[in-house]
Amino acid sequence: MLFPSLLRTSGDWFADFDQLHDRMDELLSGRSAISSIRAVGRSGAFPALNVGTSADAVEIYAFAPGIDPASIDVSVDKGLLAISGERQAQGAKPSGSAGSEERNAYANERFTGRFRRVVALNEDADPGRVEATYRNGVLKIVVPKRESSKPRQIQVTSGG
Repeated sequence: MLFPSLLRTSGDWFADFDQLHDRMDELLSGRSAISSIRAVGRSGAFPALNVGTSADAVEIYAFAPGIDPASIDVSVDKGLLAISGERQAQGAKPSGSAGSEERNAYANERFTGRFRRVVALNEDADPGRVEATYRNGVLKIVVPKRESSKPRQIQVTSGG
């Protein structure tokens, strides 16, 4: 097919089967919604994540501009760190509000709606000391490593 995008319309069975095939391939190949530190998830997922480690902590950066920090939920359960929330449409007003006028959008490429990203933490991460800060559209999550997992110097004594 030279121009497959021209043939894809809503209700196109072949496009639906292609999408189903892609999702099944993603699931079976291990590129699912749950990511690990070594392989962070799906392309195009929101928010985009950078995940790395240092000697002292696991650091996760979620790029989520335009979100109210109060609407972001960060939780840890059974070694999985979950980031969820909702991004409101820009300029969205409650129905019946004063001054509401109808607007038509010709292009809207900014993600809106509910989101959820999950990252599997290493065993040496300490889920009891997670810190999360939101600044300039970036959510920074620091998960310190357990003291017992950090390298330490062992003093050698003479036996005698």
